[in-house]
Amino acid sequence: MSAILDISIVGGPLLYVLYGVTAAVLIALSVRRYRSPLVVASLTAVLGGAAVGWMISWLVSDVWDLFGVSLSTTTRLWATGCCAALALVGVIIVAGTRWRRIVAIVAVPLLLLSAAGGVNADFGQFTTVRTALGLPTYDSLAAATASSPDSVTGVVGTVTIPATTSGFPARSALVYLPPAARRANPPDLPVVEMLSGQPGSPADVFTAGHLATILDSYAAGQGGVAPIVVVPDQLGAPDLNPMCVDSDLGNSASYLTVDVPKWIRSHLHVAAGPDSWAIAGFSQGGTCSIQLGAAHPEIYGTVLDISGELAPQNGSVPHTITAGFAGDAAAYAAAAPVAVLGTHAPYANLTVIVAVGGDDTRYLPWAQAVVAAAHTAGANTHLLVSPGTAHDWHTVQYAWTQALPLIAVSTGLPGT
Repeated sequence: MSAILDISIVGGPLLYVLYGVTAAVLIALSVRRYRSPLVVASLTAVLGGAAVGWMISWLVSDVWDLFGVSLSTTTRLWATGCCAALALVGVIIVAGTRWRRIVAIVAVPLLLLSAAGGVNADFGQFTTVRTALGLPTYDSLAAATASSPDSVTGVVGTVTIPATTSGFPARSALVYLPPAARRANPPDLPVVEMLSGQPGSPADVFTAGHLATILDSYAAGQGGVAPIVVVPDQLGAPDLNPMCVDSDLGNSASYLTVDVPKWIRSHLHVAAGPDSWAIAGFSQGGTCSIQLGAAHPEIYGTVLDISGELAPQNGSVPHTITAGFAGDAAAYAAAAPVAVLGTHAPYANLTVIVAVGGDDTRYLPWAQAVVAAAHTAGANTHLLVSPGTAHDWHTVQYAWTQALPLIAVSTGLPGT
């Protein structure tokens, strides 16, 4: 059963078989002699369905902005193609022969599954059947370490980080320990607080972001040395967004900057001082990383902002101000990363790395604005643009692969 649950659904045999079966069913429905009226009806339905699919994508992405990101061209094409095919199937269900109607009905779930699989592969959110079903992926850190005593590779496990000061209702966190941290006398290593996006969970960083694989690969070339990565929960639940500030939505900022660092220092062999600490994140987590990293140079000396927003966002701007800032528009404006950077300038020793997908038309200008503000504030800045990716986990994988050597240098990783 475990082998089935761990089958990849962003590539590989399962996805390609699904595509192939769906294509075969559509071909079987299409290849026949049609009466002229039925041909016209089918072509009209296909063109109309394609137009509807493209329009829905445009409305969802560019008008209603339901997800807070611009849908990629690949995702829009999947929606367009799916609607066009469904329209053809609808014509056959109404006007086809009995056996064709049966095949057409079977085609409906296949089309929906194929489109969902294509969109998911484009975004990279659910990598296996297990993650798609929301099943637990990782054991506790203690159990994971005990079950893998060999220190040749890193290990990932869950931990509980109590919200002693903040009272924030955080879910379990995840910790990556590189091989060097698992030795009998481990060195004090740099640490990175990494934050997932919203909606999401700490596990996404490893399941969708493949962070453990990236870190293991880096450590293999550095004698087992890599940063320790702690992934706390900054949300409280997948559908919540306290925006990494202290408010009626929860004291997320205090949890991340007080409770989490305190737990790290008392439980892990980490280097002291901001020069060895970094904070990173993707999307909403990217916004949090630059907000908190820029506001707390006494804790963090390095920031990795992957596709972060230009300002905290929880729905519309008026709702954001009301929900997260008690109606104080000035407080909301002051929480924007560019404003935080300006307030705390000049920085004596802050490295800001901003990464974004090259096809992410909305977030690319925001990334450039943050880099410019960080540079003006005196930070050591880097802009990484992931070619051919958008607001997705492929961008996260590129960002971490490219940023890891920079983080190693800025945090003083042993051997760099």
